[in-house]
Amino acid sequence: MTDVTSAVSADSADSIPFAPSGSALDTLFRSEQGGHEQVVLCQDRASGLKAVIAIHSTALGPALGGTRFHAYPGAAVPEEAALRDALNLARGMSYKNAMAGLEHGGGKAVIIGDPATLKSEELLLAYGRFVASLGGRYVTACDVGTYVADMDVVARECRWTTGRSPEQGGAGDSSVLTAFGVFQGMRAAAVHRWGSDDLTGRTVGIAGVGKVGHLLAGHLIEAGAEVVVTDVRQESVDRLTGAHPGVRVVADTEALIATEGLDIYAPCALGGALNDRTVPALTASIVCGAANNQLDHPGVEKDLADRGILYAPDYVVNSGGVIQVADELHGFVFARAKAKAEGIHATTLEIFERAEAEGVPPAVAADRIAEARMAAAAAR
Repeated sequence: MTDVTSAVSADSADSIPFAPSGSALDTLFRSEQGGHEQVVLCQDRASGLKAVIAIHSTALGPALGGTRFHAYPGAAVPEEAALRDALNLARGMSYKNAMAGLEHGGGKAVIIGDPATLKSEELLLAYGRFVASLGGRYVTACDVGTYVADMDVVARECRWTTGRSPEQGGAGDSSVLTAFGVFQGMRAAAVHRWGSDDLTGRTVGIAGVGKVGHLLAGHLIEAGAEVVVTDVRQESVDRLTGAHPGVRVVADTEALIATEGLDIYAPCALGGALNDRTVPALTASIVCGAANNQLDHPGVEKDLADRGILYAPDYVVNSGGVIQVADELHGFVFARAKAKAEGIHATTLEIFERAEAEGVPPAVAADRIAEARMAAAAAR
């Protein structure tokens, strides 16, 4: 295990030769997107574990965020891609937890590799030991590629583990309240855009119908919405259409965002869904989805606003999952966690109203609120 900050000697503060321009380390030390308190690189050769744990902030409390297990196919250097992803995700968790009103800062971990071939009990136990070595500064949970059963294994080595099974005293699958929270965010966006939270007859496109997207589709169908979906995994599509035969399926994201009559677009897969290619093609007037880090780069939020598209900041509307796992630390009570997740509706409306009053995109308004909360906590 290596703490990245320890790799720089005191006399090299103005020169970081191993951080070329544009690299993840350049982001960490030189960019406004950096400023993380601690980044830990973990390796256990016996199990094949290679992981990054990024702690962005503990101003509001111990960093809380999930563990992503991903291979980064196509990346020239998967480890570099994983480090950059961990940095972005950890920073997003600081903002998410602040906006959710939780006494937690932001952190995230990435295990590098294909979970279908690399994941093992030995690897998860080794990972748990690394998390435990941080002494509670980072609390882990599920994310893409990890599941409740995995957290049960990690918890055998680390008591700072959430998202465990009910049999092990945990809250179970955090996708339940993640999807519920996104649905509350959609209802708030509908109020702001159309004057009513009634989604009857509205057409909603969901890109990614895995753990969260599948449940979100169920909420929308129950509310009377028409649902159109796409997913790179045919098994996910088949599972959804088996449960909800009326769902319409399109070939890919390009076809989904260009769907005629689309009212709401819900990115529910990996990040970067809103970019210079997709934003000009969007037919929807609202974007509200579960994916983290949907804005591919700074300026996309303005592009959306310029096109008259109402964007519900991802880290606000997808915070139901972290609300659920945070409640687990206090002895999980589903009704209590769900009541807190219902507050996502009011928080999203507050952001839209502030954005309108200040003449800025909703993403900027949300950032300002979260940053003020973190700064106030740090000053105490």
